[in-house]
Amino acid sequence: MTIPAQPNFDRVARVYRWAEYLSLGPLLERTREHFLPQLNDRQRALVLGDGDGRFLARLLRQNSSLHAIAVDTSDAMLRLLRSRCSFAGEHLQTRQETALTVDPPRDTDLIVTHFLLDCLTQAEVDALAQRLGDAVQPGTLWVVSDFAVPRKPILRPLATVYVRMLYLAFGLLTGLRVRRLPDSQRALAAAGFERLARHERLGGVLYTELWRRSR
Repeated sequence: MTIPAQPNFDRVARVYRWAEYLSLGPLLERTREHFLPQLNDRQRALVLGDGDGRFLARLLRQNSSLHAIAVDTSDAMLRLLRSRCSFAGEHLQTRQETALTVDPPRDTDLIVTHFLLDCLTQAEVDALAQRLGDAVQPGTLWVVSDFAVPRKPILRPLATVYVRMLYLAFGLLTGLRVRRLPDSQRALAAAGFERLARHERLGGVLYTELWRRSR
């Protein structure tokens, strides 16, 4: 599989948190953290593209026995993440690489992708889900959060414009070339995961889901 040039999120690392709050207040953070109470029994986490590490810090603080590998293409984001999660010590490893090439340890029992899959093409999401699904054991949980365009007629036009504006902004700021939301649900289901729960905000413009490797 040929890996295309990666967007450069170093350019937005320092302002990422405040840009979130300016756009949607605390809603993105609340979306990421919705399923935290269901993750207390996890032991080995693979966290892909957590940005500045706010979610991972919460996860590691609530589950002191968890060991985590955090993967990101951005060196600046990883520096912020390591600083925010410095209390975790040897429980945290970081890797600067794309999610498309990372190999999870066989004992991984939690995968986390918050607002990452929308930066990938459908083919990349399909390949990522299949590769991770093949690598982990049944019972592994996958938490995914992302944007969506709701089916409701009253929300669909506004959500479509909002998503297009997000892609345009991130394209200008980071060089992101993707312009279309992938069907992550299809990819995870095809890779052997079953959806356990879904929670939506803003009428479905934001969502988070909990999946489990079933076979």
